[in-house]
Amino acid sequence: MLNPELKLKENIFDHPDAAPTRDGFGKGVLEAGREDPRVVVLTADLVESTRSEWFAKEFPERFIEMGVAEQNMATVAAGMANYGKIPFFTSYATFSPGRNWEQIRTTIALNNVPAKVCGMHAGISVGPDGATHQMLEDIAIMRAMPNMTVISACDTEEARKATLAAAQSGTPIYMRFGREKTPIMTTVDTPFEIGKAQVFLYAENPQVVIFATGPLLHNALLSAKQLGDEGMGVDVVNVATIKPLDTDTIVAKAREAGAVVTVEEHQIAGGLGSAIAEILAQEYPVPIEYVGVHDSFGQSGDPKELIEHYRMGVSHIKDAVRRAASRRHR
Repeated sequence: MLNPELKLKENIFDHPDAAPTRDGFGKGVLEAGREDPRVVVLTADLVESTRSEWFAKEFPERFIEMGVAEQNMATVAAGMANYGKIPFFTSYATFSPGRNWEQIRTTIALNNVPAKVCGMHAGISVGPDGATHQMLEDIAIMRAMPNMTVISACDTEEARKATLAAAQSGTPIYMRFGREKTPIMTTVDTPFEIGKAQVFLYAENPQVVIFATGPLLHNALLSAKQLGDEGMGVDVVNVATIKPLDTDTIVAKAREAGAVVTVEEHQIAGGLGSAIAEILAQEYPVPIEYVGVHDSFGQSGDPKELIEHYRMGVSHIKDAVRRAASRRHR
């Protein structure tokens, strides 16, 4: 059953409302700006695509258009953070952190200053933009960076809360957001805390636990419900914070179920699945199946068709759960 403590959407399985997670950023950074005059926003010639336009209209004196200069944008944000500002800098994830990783590393993470890297249009679901704009490696490159927190919100409401939390964190943070409209699963009353995983779906006797991040969490929930109707117990955990991971929750749920499936719109190498495998290898080794992009680039296409083509759809998650269950620790 759905976790009643999280106050999730009632129609989570049946035609839920949808909105891009980037909209949650736009709303969240605007709220943060109203609450704290130190909040500033920078963008690299993508004010509309990144939803920075909403902040720019209300706070033009705190908005900086950097032009197509992502490396410069990162270093300017670092300087502003060093002098007391809380900068959120935005571009497509393939350009930031894809193009300016070294500047983020050297000027932000190394100095441990509270600049917020906001990677938009992440994942395969950017669709027609094709492989050059479908960032599938950002979690891997950012979670390897010391001092860097990594967040991947499941829906637009969680993205709003994550942005507000980032403004108050006092640390470097990377947040990834999507362009495609995706299901809204959480509500205004659903709690959010950086570093805390949430059990969205409980089974009475779980045979597998799914750890999912980002909007693909909805596919994981649908998969678990369908498998539950078939008699297989599956728990689903929302892992919004990929670094630092909620080790206690992950180990406890893996121990309870005895088998794990990870779901992410990202390369299998270095992403959520790798991070969870690293923890479980040390704490409680169990069989793991990985749902994500398997060592390939994307291509131009319809977002939903691409999710299916790269085997991240509901049927593929169900297959992964069955494989994991066949190998589970009993």
